Amino acid sequence: MTPTAPAGAPFLPWNQPTIGEEEIAEVTDTLRSGWLTYGPKAARFEDAVREALGVQDAFAVSSCTAALHLAFLTLGLGPGDEVITPSLTFCAAPNALLQVGAQPVFADIEPATLNIDPQAAEAAITGRTKAIVVMHYGGHPCDLTAFRKLADDHGLILIEDAAHALHASRDGRRAGAVGDLAVFSFYANKVMTTGEGGMLVGRSDLIHKARPLGRHGIDSSAWRRHGQRNTADYDVSVPGLKYVMPDITASIGLRQFTRLPAFTARRSEIATAYTEALATLPGLTIPPVLPGVEHGWFLYSVLIDPATAPLDRNQAAQVLRDVHQIGTSAHFKPVHTLAPYQSLDTCALPVTETAAAKQLSLPCYPAMTDRDVDRVITAMRRLWSS
Repeated sequence: MTPTAPAGAPFLPWNQPTIGEEEIAEVTDTLRSGWLTYGPKAARFEDAVREALGVQDAFAVSSCTAALHLAFLTLGLGPGDEVITPSLTFCAAPNALLQVGAQPVFADIEPATLNIDPQAAEAAITGRTKAIVVMHYGGHPCDLTAFRKLADDHGLILIEDAAHALHASRDGRRAGAVGDLAVFSFYANKVMTTGEGGMLVGRSDLIHKARPLGRHGIDSSAWRRHGQRNTADYDVSVPGLKYVMPDITASIGLRQFTRLPAFTARRSEIATAYTEALATLPGLTIPPVLPGVEHGWFLYSVLIDPATAPLDRNQAAQVLRDVHQIGTSAHFKPVHTLAPYQSLDTCALPVTETAAAKQLSLPCYPAMTDRDVDRVITAMRRLWSS
């Protein structure tokens, strides 16, 4: 096929961060301050997220995976414990569960939102279940009210994997503000970025336990020790790990967080343009937005049914890449199909497996121009007309 991208147009990646002069100036200020590791800027970033979400406490860490690991360590999860989680997710949460010796129990998802199904999660509860990890797929919050009630009714801890949903809400409740604990990701492709980084938020008693676990088990940060007391004046209360976020990273986060509403608004504009232009293509299911939802639009996630579409998901991705010079991604390969999990006694997950085979993520990020958006729409229409 002959390339159809505009003459001289560069490859349009699936995702690209938006970094401006404000972020650069904040990082430069940190470099000049002489304090590079966890310190005043990380603390300011924690305060900003805590206040915006209305949660009791927040702890800035080196990655969302670190936040998950700390959450599981804080809860004392270990051998014999089960934690319910979706399989249509990144492997970070299940991997961290295996690292503490607990067993992930996979529950199926809702066919519309691709979020974990509350009824499927309830059916998976046993006497060994200790927690439920919900993931807000693509930025569309799961049924927070239903999962809060489910956890409370069964005496379980509710953990929100809100890596996709920092600015999202459902029925007036912010994603990340309902669980006993919640985690966020600031990886390079997320709704806002610090390059690498994450945040653990939630109940103050749990975050109080998590902090020393994330800084070698020491009872205060190096910033506090250097600033307010002798550096040798500390004790190790638990055998902790090194998971703190450095101030260089937090500097980017401080500026990105102020821009998050604008970022989300632009993502929503792009999603609306896609929906209006692509909704009638046969065999293509566009992502829904349920009533009461403010979508975070980390993903614009379509499903391509080869039975009624002119091509399947993999063919569409290849043509978009090779002919139209447009990047896409797939989210995700179900975790229960990955090597470390194939030996688990997993129940049937038909919705998960069907969705995973059909799902394709189109570019949807603030750095895209209107011309970029039109380019994706034109390419998708040509796929269906060729």
